[in-house]
Amino acid sequence: MATGYLYHELFGWHDTGTNAGLLPADHRAGIQPLQHFENAETKRRIHELVVVSGVIDQLTRLEPRKATDEEILLVHTEEHLARIAAESEQPKGGDSGDGLSPFGPGGIEIGRLAAGGMIEATTAVVEGRVDNAYALIRPPGHHAEPATGRGFCMFANLAIAARAIRRTHGVERIAVIDWDVHHGNGTQKTFWEDRDTLTISLHQDRVFPPDSGFITERGEGAGFGYALNVPLPPGTGSGGYLSAFDRVVGPAIDRFRPDLILVASGFDANATDPLSRQGLTSSTYRTMTERLLDLAATHCDGRLAMSHEGGYNPVYVPFCGLAVIEALAGVTEPLADPYEPIFGAMAGLELQPHQTALLDQVVPLLDDIHAGASAGA
Repeated sequence: MATGYLYHELFGWHDTGTNAGLLPADHRAGIQPLQHFENAETKRRIHELVVVSGVIDQLTRLEPRKATDEEILLVHTEEHLARIAAESEQPKGGDSGDGLSPFGPGGIEIGRLAAGGMIEATTAVVEGRVDNAYALIRPPGHHAEPATGRGFCMFANLAIAARAIRRTHGVERIAVIDWDVHHGNGTQKTFWEDRDTLTISLHQDRVFPPDSGFITERGEGAGFGYALNVPLPPGTGSGGYLSAFDRVVGPAIDRFRPDLILVASGFDANATDPLSRQGLTSSTYRTMTERLLDLAATHCDGRLAMSHEGGYNPVYVPFCGLAVIEALAGVTEPLADPYEPIFGAMAGLELQPHQTALLDQVVPLLDDIHAGASAGA
């Protein structure tokens, strides 16, 4: 098994400034300068753990390149691209669109590299140069909508890669699994009327954006039924997430029969994340990856590519990321997670009745999923 791995040090230079977590420093409001939640530490520390653990020797390094205007415009409007370009020329940079997503001068070039990196990782998988791939890129992308960046995201990296690979390599059915703790609103909006792209978002209910990710959001027109949301209650641990895989993700992919599986891989559902209240550990991420590998082997010759998204605890996120990359590479002697005995022993991580009740509402919606456009209603 050959696993592609894409990372570049420039991703760590994406500058989110001195925001105090989410908000710009402002002494008038009592907000003291500190550090933005979306900073380089978790991604850099994932990469360094991949290297120090020796897993890097079992990976095939892939090189990112900058996405072109034409590729970015497969998803985004000309106005959004032009505004990011213009603000990148300002001495202090700009914001991706919502006032919470700053970038430094020249920021568009790193944004291009992230989007182009995911295109390269996906292309390597589709062309058979690797069996699967992990793109450890930054800034993230799954909140970026066609007309605006949002939620720390500048460009919709995964969605751009999906449309690019469909255009260049004729890939038809693409399934997108988003396990970031926040709703994948940007990806969903991009493919809202597309029944050849199945989007499944597992996220904490109303954590961000608070006005999206509901079960009732199902797509429109030809795409009705191909947007699937699983808004898990706060406190959901491995039991609820793995039940969602058993009852929703696996059966949905079995019905859809994709040619390619893409994953928005955020690690902010981990038990220590400052932006969520879920209880996942590295072993849960490893198991979810293994299940996706089995589904990919069944339906699309193992073709699976992951795009890095969120995860904001620099101590624990690296172990979650390493577990996923080890699973992709088929590592037989993985590095032990020293925090698993602590975080994995917390009470309430097993499947709870109210989580089962939520899944009971989602399962009937699978009846509207069919194997691509030719089999649709």
